[in-house]
Amino acid sequence: MASPAARPTAPVSARLVPLALLLAAHPARGETGLLRDVVFADYTPLSSNLELARRLLTPLAAATLPERVAGSGKRLAEQPIELSEERFIVYVPAAPPRQGYGLLAFVPPWPEASLPPRWAATLDRQGVIFVSAARSGNDASVLARREPLALLAAHNLMQRYPVDPERVYVGGFSGGARVAMRLALGYPDLFRGAILNAGSDPIGGAGIPLPPRDLFMRFQSSTRIVYVTGERDDPHVSDDSVSMQSMRHWCVFGLESFTTPFVGHTVADGAALSRALEALRARTPTDPDKLARCRSTIESELAKSFQRVEALIAGGRGAETEKLLHQLDARFGGLAAPRSLELARKYFTSSPP
Repeated sequence: MASPAARPTAPVSARLVPLALLLAAHPARGETGLLRDVVFADYTPLSSNLELARRLLTPLAAATLPERVAGSGKRLAEQPIELSEERFIVYVPAAPPRQGYGLLAFVPPWPEASLPPRWAATLDRQGVIFVSAARSGNDASVLARREPLALLAAHNLMQRYPVDPERVYVGGFSGGARVAMRLALGYPDLFRGAILNAGSDPIGGAGIPLPPRDLFMRFQSSTRIVYVTGERDDPHVSDDSVSMQSMRHWCVFGLESFTTPFVGHTVADGAALSRALEALRARTPTDPDKLARCRSTIESELAKSFQRVEALIAGGRGAETEKLLHQLDARFGGLAAPRSLELARKYFTSSPP
């Protein structure tokens, strides 16, 4: 996420647009069909480095990020991505539905920007725009590339086409599905649902921390997650089960799961995509009483964790306090903030150097 110090402004002669950029596609508003090598130009505060950190890192990690970057001799840029250097593939059905297009920002495991086979017909029937970035596969940085590229792709297409904000989704295959799950969790105000194709993780840990409280409550109450995995892909079917168990523990109940017959670890076909998109549209309101009871259990556990940290600080038990603070930060993430940050400041202020 860090970038070198700002470069001086180049003279006009050095700022002439490269031929490759001139040849790249800048689709006009309303252009439809399969569009390759698309270049976007619009940024959003949602993809800034500090906002990515706030939503996708634990509170302690986000709070110390600028200091850690400065300590490395670099500076934290406003945005992690230079859009003029990025290329996207976009598929736009010929005619938007009456209430606007749906939109699927797809995170791939492969490096090229491509539309999975047999998806176009489904996208046409469902009225869903597809977008995926090049150089956003499993070898790319999650926080510095894969996540902001998906956010910027969704943002730019929503500026360019009539998109129904209630049908903006994120999805991915394999490692890309794991990234998509992080984005759905951290950005429930943008993505209303996620398609996790043969890739998922449990939430509520250092790997996938919970976002700030207001965002997580929105995720609990309104986001829909669809798990799609080949029936012969045993490891990822098992991962889905663990992930869904974790979701339910954290009071997330808008879940749907199905397997595709006779296949292993392979990208979903058009029929499976269609079923997943239909499942995302078929929202079932979460039982408010069930959600309230579940949240109460979590809040009780969190309060007990706070009490243990307070007792350790009061007792001067430094090593145990620091360990428990980090465990609290990892497990509860944004649910524990700002209290977790206040306790951390209290501990480090009272501890001898």
